[in-house]
Amino acid sequence: MNLRKASLAAAAALTLALTGTACGSNSGDDDGLTIGIKFDQPGLGLKTPDGKYEGFDVDVATYIAKEMGVEEADIKWKEAPSAERENLISNGDVDFIAATYSITPERKEKVDFAGPYFMAHQDLLVRKDDNSVSNEKDLNTSDLKLCSVTGSTSAQNVKKEFAPKADLQEYGGYSECLTGLENKAADALTTDDSILAGFAAQKEHQGKFKLAGLSLSDEPYGVGLKKGDKDMQKDINDAITKMVEDGSWDKAAKKHFGPANYQYDKAPKITETS
Repeated sequence: MNLRKASLAAAAALTLALTGTACGSNSGDDDGLTIGIKFDQPGLGLKTPDGKYEGFDVDVATYIAKEMGVEEADIKWKEAPSAERENLISNGDVDFIAATYSITPERKEKVDFAGPYFMAHQDLLVRKDDNSVSNEKDLNTSDLKLCSVTGSTSAQNVKKEFAPKADLQEYGGYSECLTGLENKAADALTTDDSILAGFAAQKEHQGKFKLAGLSLSDEPYGVGLKKGDKDMQKDINDAITKMVEDGSWDKAAKKHFGPANYQYDKAPKITETS
């Protein structure tokens, strides 16, 4: 009987140990953070060929992490495709997401947000010599082949509001849309002007594309986090506020958007609070 009790105790201890491991930090390091970003958006969230990460969202996330006591070396970056962001948060795969993540009522049913930390506007990227789209009315025709990313608010806006008649092609990433635009499989890439400006500013794309100059919507970028985590929401809001006040926000915006001559809005007022 004593041997049986000892065996049961050992099994229980092992179960607790395994449970504790499974519930540990997302990054595998109690002192680190796992942060979701885009890997394919120049100027915002980009994984470079040498394995580094750069962009405005990366700078914002790094600043937030530092204010939370986590150095950049202790951040684990995780790719957060548009269609997977809510799942990554709900499943605990990331601590938070800063990935051109527009705050919408539908998304707030599943996750919480901090911020916003940036205000973008939906626009179109077209080939440099294409003048066929000059206003919103030009969008709603079956002759126009629009490309956007699955799960993005831009794709939803096209379907529901701006151009329900347009031939909308949805892909997993913006790079695929850009390739389609370049080889004329698509007439325009539609998403936030901040994202489009980043692509247009890349050396290999300079002189090939232009923004149509349409301000089709307001897209407040927020930091996505697990629903109900008010402490983290406050910490992130405090960090964003400090980033704006000490000039780091403007410095990052000029660094990443300046080369594209993108006229970005001033830092928006924080609205996502407990």
